[in-house]
Amino acid sequence: MNLPLLEIWELIDSFKEQCSFRGWETCKKEDWVKTEDGVYHNFLWLQTIHPSTFEKIASNHKCGIYRGLYYEVVNIAYMAWLFKESPPEFILSNVKKNSELSEKTAIFDLSCAYHGGNICRKINETDSMVFKEFEKFLKDECSFELKSVDEIPTLTT
Repeated sequence: MNLPLLEIWELIDSFKEQCSFRGWETCKKEDWVKTEDGVYHNFLWLQTIHPSTFEKIASNHKCGIYRGLYYEVVNIAYMAWLFKESPPEFILSNVKKNSELSEKTAIFDLSCAYHGGNICRKINETDSMVFKEFEKFLKDECSFELKSVDEIPTLTT
């Protein structure tokens, strides 16, 4: 798989296909995974975000899940934020400084991949088995090396 040719939603769709083989519930129209223990893991992909918007979403832990003809509000245990461009520094520092936030929030900076590289930065201190599998997927299927944002503090493109 070659990420520069894929959009983030195609990457997530490929990953969700693998999740379904593990018996995890996914949705074609939305980017969440529900594990066998009923825990929801949400993927959010974006280029940039305002600090107050990030704080509201990251602290809310609620999401509307489409169920047939209606939406059901569910508790999202874990959120992964996927960035096509380098994430703003305030997001990285907020997640690193706040232990409660870092236990539930993963950040994947895929910007290097979109500029032809194969090393992507991450923050993932969660115990989410879905996000650990996502990292494995990025390594095995996309040939990306994931490094902590502390190992690669700034990206050069």
